[in-house]
Amino acid sequence: MSSKYIIDYKNVSSFYNKNKVLENINFQLSEGEFVFLVGTVGSGKTSLLKTIYADLPIKQGEAQAVGINLRRIKSKNIPILRRDIGIVFQDFNLLMDRSVRDNLKFVLEATNWTDLSEIEDRISEVLRRVKIADKINSMPHELSGGERQRVVIARAILNKPKLIIADEPTGNLDQKSAQEIANLLFEFSQQGSSVIFATHNRDLLKSPNSRIIKIENGALVGC
Repeated sequence: MSSKYIIDYKNVSSFYNKNKVLENINFQLSEGEFVFLVGTVGSGKTSLLKTIYADLPIKQGEAQAVGINLRRIKSKNIPILRRDIGIVFQDFNLLMDRSVRDNLKFVLEATNWTDLSEIEDRISEVLRRVKIADKINSMPHELSGGERQRVVIARAILNKPKLIIADEPTGNLDQKSAQEIANLLFEFSQQGSSVIFATHNRDLLKSPNSRIIKIENGALVGC
């Protein structure tokens, strides 16, 4: 299956413990496009995102992301898929016993970066891009929620992903910080990365040049 889209789903269904959690999903995401994914708790937002980075298998239909067939992907190839996908979670998942620099260094070394000079340059670059270069030596507990989420975004873009998936990335933030994070992710879409942003924060949906899709009971009802 080949496609001109970063994400291309055709009649996709998925199951969890024999229960259907996604049904007949048809969805495309273009290069550099920013999409909001909305829906109530339990509607299927996270399930849909998990299929994109192969954490939930697809049992029916056709699906590809970043040029990889998700229906046929083998376990050994999942790390290859995820190198082209940056994932931003709500609960940060930072290593609390390591500085900002060492959190990012850990990811680069785990994805086969070996040159220490290149590692330091890349860490400095992504921290500048998310506007917290001055926090490079800080520990996570010394940062505000918004600053922690900026570190998470920096971590997500380390390997220059084609696609950024943000799963309720502003759920733990105040409205000002939430809007700043949304604006930052929108900037990345303008620079070429496609972004799918799951949220229940209706105030964020006012961003121009974005598309809104809604999921209910595992099915898309608008796209």
